[in-house]
Amino acid sequence: MATQRGYHHGDLRAALIAAAAAAVEAGGPEAVSLRDLAQSLGVSTAAPYRHFLDRRALLDEVAALGFAELAKAYQRAQADAPDPQAALRETAKAYLTLAFGRPGLFRMMFASDLVDAADAPTSLLSAAREAWEGLYHAVTAADPQADLASVKRRTITGWATLHGFITLVQGGRLKGFMTEPLSEAELLEAILDKTLGEG
Repeated sequence: MATQRGYHHGDLRAALIAAAAAAVEAGGPEAVSLRDLAQSLGVSTAAPYRHFLDRRALLDEVAALGFAELAKAYQRAQADAPDPQAALRETAKAYLTLAFGRPGLFRMMFASDLVDAADAPTSLLSAAREAWEGLYHAVTAADPQADLASVKRRTITGWATLHGFITLVQGGRLKGFMTEPLSEAELLEAILDKTLGEG
């Protein structure tokens, strides 16, 4: 039987979030079980419910933190870039980095029904909106003379290009005969060029 660990207030909540994020990465949202997480952390099966109403509430929190991390990655990319065009390119790269570096979290954020649920918590919706605004800001800054419709069009089509590429790669749909003689780096650059309207 697992030894009960002593968690200070807030520590168990953070541990549950971290463990859930690891489970999502390993097997998707379906792999998250409050009972299993409690067992792995050495606490009673009732302990997680002191911090999260149910499994869905825990997944909402993991997704919200994922969007918050993406927003911060966008901010870093834009702050470190030498000019607005470079900032937009680095912002797009940050999206790719999340998708390919943490594919389980990425799919939960963008392919699950968490954000679209009628009862989605404000914390999740706010984090998702902040991430969107980070991308939108980069597009706006890269072409400050563009009107609102043009900026919205460019943001959506750019995002769709990135997301479509990610979906094809993660689904194993891009075969060698489709991409050769392009190297992986050349293909990524071509996607970025098209995303930014340069290709």
